Amino acid sequence: MYTKELEAILKKSLEDFKLDKSEKHALNKLSETLEEDQLRFLRNKAFDLSRTYIEQGGVDAIKVHNWLDRVVKSIQPLKNNMFIASEAFFSPGNSCRNKIVNLIAGAEKNIDICVFTISDNEITKSILESHRRGAEVTIISDNDKANDRGSDINYLSDKGVKVILDKTSYHMHHKFAIFDNKVLLNGSFNWTRSASEVNEENILVTREAGLVALYGRQFESLKKRLM
Repeated sequence: MYTKELEAILKKSLEDFKLDKSEKHALNKLSETLEEDQLRFLRNKAFDLSRTYIEQGGVDAIKVHNWLDRVVKSIQPLKNNMFIASEAFFSPGNSCRNKIVNLIAGAEKNIDICVFTISDNEITKSILESHRRGAEVTIISDNDKANDRGSDINYLSDKGVKVILDKTSYHMHHKFAIFDNKVLLNGSFNWTRSASEVNEENILVTREAGLVALYGRQFESLKKRLM
């Protein structure tokens, strides 16, 4: 898969803190096929690798910085004609789950999640990884579903992710998320294994600023009401 190939290139080039012509070309060509959230994930991976080397000590920080600078410059930014304002994905199948995981992994600053429940281990793993690398993750979810067998909501809370639960006898039935205040994900898709494996579900991903802002205000309103 493209992400594994790109990570392999990054790790190999870190052996001598250089990015030779062949590595630079391979990185450049592979990154041309990525979407915006996947490019962010790749940049985050490069920063994570460089931070690990510096924290371990015994490595010239300037060499690591120069390597990181070359890597970031080699990753192609999205061209205007590649920008997609909105995308739709459907299940059964993995396209909805994969898009959610990629958006979570690609977020740089904050992730606001407002969903009925979370019980898909791949999505949970991606949320935890983003939380651990410093992204501000906030989850609003339903209090009744949080106690269902297989739910990961309380587990995520125990791991330090900020979780806010509905406090009424009715359901908090939203299924949307906002990434870096720029990308909105919304649709019928429940963040569960069955949603990918057997259910007829959908998600819509948009960067339309007005919609992102509208859902952002709803998220903040819910958060204020439930805290």
